[in-house]
Amino acid sequence: MGSVPESVPAVRVFIAGGSYAGLSAAVNLLDLGNGLSPRMSNEPYAHHPSVPKVNFEITIADERDGYYHLIGSPLALADADYAKKAWVRFQDIPGLQLPNVKFVQGSVSSVDCAAKTATVIDGTTKEAVTHPYDYFVTATGLRRVWPVVPQALTQKQYLVEAETQIKALDNAKDGVVVVGGGAVGIEMAAELKHVKPHLKVTLVHSRDRLMSSEPLPDDCRDKALEMVKETGVEVLLDHRLASSTKVDSPDGSSKYEVQFTNGHKMTASVVIMALSNSTSTASYLPSSATDPEGYVKIVSNMSFEPNSVPNASSHFCAGDVAKWSGIKRCGAAMHGGHYIAHNIHQSVLQQQDPRHEPRFQHLQEIPPMIGLAVGKNAVAYSPDGGLSSGPEVMQAYFRDDLGWAICWEYMQLGGRKPEVKLQEAAA
Repeated sequence: MGSVPESVPAVRVFIAGGSYAGLSAAVNLLDLGNGLSPRMSNEPYAHHPSVPKVNFEITIADERDGYYHLIGSPLALADADYAKKAWVRFQDIPGLQLPNVKFVQGSVSSVDCAAKTATVIDGTTKEAVTHPYDYFVTATGLRRVWPVVPQALTQKQYLVEAETQIKALDNAKDGVVVVGGGAVGIEMAAELKHVKPHLKVTLVHSRDRLMSSEPLPDDCRDKALEMVKETGVEVLLDHRLASSTKVDSPDGSSKYEVQFTNGHKMTASVVIMALSNSTSTASYLPSSATDPEGYVKIVSNMSFEPNSVPNASSHFCAGDVAKWSGIKRCGAAMHGGHYIAHNIHQSVLQQQDPRHEPRFQHLQEIPPMIGLAVGKNAVAYSPDGGLSSGPEVMQAYFRDDLGWAICWEYMQLGGRKPEVKLQEAAA
């Protein structure tokens, strides 16, 4: 798929964030710009007869040098072979090696919505570079702590980081304690036990049920507990961490003395803090665009709230940093990116033909739903589908690589596949 002719006026789209939402917006914009139906649409797209193509010039800025499959972290930080697969440098993604797609490694430091410029601190030179745009997409997600996600910004650094963690786990003769019984902690403990069955793995949670902070029914939480225990992970509920102190052993090794507020004590070679502690990355936006917690205030067509910033209708947001209902999921982020691409294209058509009535896609309220990988099994819940679990659910939601192939194929990062219907990622 080539770029559109240079005679077509350029429309500059700046995308902050190169993960699920950002890449989804980019690939669907490429389709729409070339007069095709967006690859994630279930229905054919009716292009404007007098504006068959749009020359989108897309700039994607990200702190990392590549696309990292975030939901694969529990396996990437336990298995060296999978770690190599989970991070793909942007320059190695075939479907995005196009003359009208540019990647910038750096941190967005500020956005001037009135002037429509974004300033990026280059990751290598540390110099500030200003990028003009016609449309801006916020897709930088949430900042999560180690080891929930790697902290490295390059593939090379990440592989060293992952290798160090994996070696520490291999040598964990006193076992591993995973603190936090949310979705992340459950998947990390279960995946670790699955990959390294010889390890003693203990999952501890401060409440009387797992996933206590998520708006899920108790039977979903109970099924998750049952499945975690089936993997061989020991689970301690009602255990709030009081302290974790590193001590050296006479043989030169080290371990942690772990104490809980209920008086229980234990030792472990490795303590993994799997608490959410996630924070917004959208500090580069004007404060009027975000709520007190830093989430971007949007309306149903994914644009910023009217009057929150100048040119609000030219600024969009999708993914974890958007203020919207539902549990944060990569499937929802990709869905939002697709809608943003559609709505940007409709807005461009209106600008190029004032008679055009834009037909925007509108995001509906998202009810609580989840897909949770637990070793060889998975548990899934949605209000419509109810509760399901087992190896067949694992295959449907994650296959054998924690959803890496599902997401890659859904976004068609290997290159657009004409007229191929792909399974929508629900992970």
